[in-house]
Amino acid sequence: MFKLCFFVPPSHLEAVKQALFAAGGGRVGAYDHCCWQVLGQGQFRPLPGSQPFIGSTGEVEYVGEWRVELVVADHLIEPAIAALKASHPYETPAYEAWRLADL
Repeated sequence: MFKLCFFVPPSHLEAVKQALFAAGGGRVGAYDHCCWQVLGQGQFRPLPGSQPFIGSTGEVEYVGEWRVELVVADHLIEPAIAALKASHPYETPAYEAWRLADL
């Protein structure tokens, strides 16, 4: 089992979550569509050659973003990450995946 965490602007929160749920993410026991989310503030500076969804090249941008966490079965982590990348508006989505211990 993996824990997948990603950051997404409010405009695409539901679309990205739905893509991950459709890929099998967010299943815990007899439940599905499970996740945890919190609104925070991210920052970044687009470098030359980037195609930013938000902001301008060379300028630091501060944006409200949702941090979303959900679990993904081992055999579904690659399709889940592919679904995340395909549905996310950012050129390079920020995400982390951690393998969980089964205790």
